[in-house]
Amino acid sequence: MRESPHSRNGAPRNSKASSVALPHPEEEWRGHLAEGRLMIQRSATTGAYVFYPRVLAPDTGLEDLQWVEAAGEGVIHAMTIVRRKPPEPDYNVVLVDLQEGVRLMSRVVDCPNEALAIGQKVKARIDDLEGQKILVFVPA
Repeated sequence: MRESPHSRNGAPRNSKASSVALPHPEEEWRGHLAEGRLMIQRSATTGAYVFYPRVLAPDTGLEDLQWVEAAGEGVIHAMTIVRRKPPEPDYNVVLVDLQEGVRLMSRVVDCPNEALAIGQKVKARIDDLEGQKILVFVPA
């Protein structure tokens, strides 16, 4: 397979710009969370939204992914409740379909686990867990 003469950032591979280390997409995503922003990627060419953060657009392989702010509104696609031995509390794990069309895994907080349902509308919130920002959802 022939390698592209251009790097991920579009600069020729033999230029000084190509020697600059770019942050990994997951690091960029976590950086946005640390700033209190829910960002996902979108292909400039096709307009398709992408999550999990990556370097190349799925299906096309294009290097045109840009960060855009997500509305943060979604619907529970699937869920489970993880039962733990007392005194540890049970917790939920959900797959949420964002209105932009991407699906991600998280938890729903501020709601009893038994009150959750597939198809339920939820809203994104960025919480702090042991000094690290995490994405969770609350009932909409």
